[in-house]
Amino acid sequence: MSEEKKTKKIKIELKEDVAQGHYVNLPIIGYSQAEFILDFIKVIPGVTKADVKSRMILAPMHTKNLLLTLNAKIKEYEKKFGKIALPKQKIEPRNIKLPDDALPN
Repeated sequence: MSEEKKTKKIKIELKEDVAQGHYVNLPIIGYSQAEFILDFIKVIPGVTKADVKSRMILAPMHTKNLLLTLNAKIKEYEKKFGKIALPKQKIEPRNIKLPDDALPN
């Protein structure tokens, strides 16, 4: 007699205030040995100040999983809607390395 694998289900709840989301057009990514920090910012042309709309802190393994998931979703999107055009001006990566002792983990 074989044992059936028990699948645990997680009920994911999307609260109304989170469901509204935030439009962002500038991600800034920093990291330490223990984690990646993703800041999502909305920049308005002609305005010299921009607010961080959301900050996500992820373990390196979860960051890599996010990258793989985004790559897969972009491929699906482009298959359905066509290739996403990149800006003609080269976008320099904005990668801020935090000191290893700056974060508790």
